[in-house]
Amino acid sequence: MTYASKVLELAHQVAQSQAEPVKQAAALVVASIRAGGVVNAFGSGHSEAIAMEIAGRAGGLVPSNRLTPRDLVLYGGRPASVLTPELERDPAIAHEIYGLAPVGPQDVFVVISSSGVNGAVVELATLVKERGHPLIALTSVKHSTQMTSRHPSGRKLLDLADVVLDNGAPYGDALLELPGGGTYGAVSTVTSALLAQMVVTEAVDELVAMGETPPIYLSANVTGGDEHNRALESRYAGRIRRGS
Repeated sequence: MTYASKVLELAHQVAQSQAEPVKQAAALVVASIRAGGVVNAFGSGHSEAIAMEIAGRAGGLVPSNRLTPRDLVLYGGRPASVLTPELERDPAIAHEIYGLAPVGPQDVFVVISSSGVNGAVVELATLVKERGHPLIALTSVKHSTQMTSRHPSGRKLLDLADVVLDNGAPYGDALLELPGGGTYGAVSTVTSALLAQMVVTEAVDELVAMGETPPIYLSANVTGGDEHNRALESRYAGRIRRGS
């Protein structure tokens, strides 16, 4: 099978198997937004792309923030040299990232990590639950269950979440077999983006069904988009940020 056909097959499986967890995650998002809260999405490495699907995206929710290790530089004044590939393994940075974000008590968190075992990810998830926020995990159950946690507690992201969304990625992420061993063709970004959009659209559908007008971004590249978006963003002044 080609990469495209295998990805499409997996995406179909994920969409079907995760329908109920998506509804549960969307309900948490709706409850947060109706209470004046914001959706905070955290991802590091390639998972940051999924946080970008949730926060600041055309067709997505205005009350949303993207959290990332780069916040230590953008908002915390740390030198860019701190941004090493190993940074996500440091539990201590989770407290800095949380502290730098404009978090409110009504906020819901989406933490994205296909492995779900690195120190910063698990520590942030722990902190989120200690502070009383609902937590949605977007991870690969197959990959995570075959890994040893890199957090001192021994816990993983999926152990802490109120709702777990399984992106269906295999151990090692890649789908296609190499002759002589090894795999290629990563898939977690594709299926995680699908799940992220499923949660957002389900939440929007639920708000509409309640008779509410969802706070949704228009594309900045359509007529009137900037004006529409600025008007909505003003409702959440001091609660959302749009860094680089």
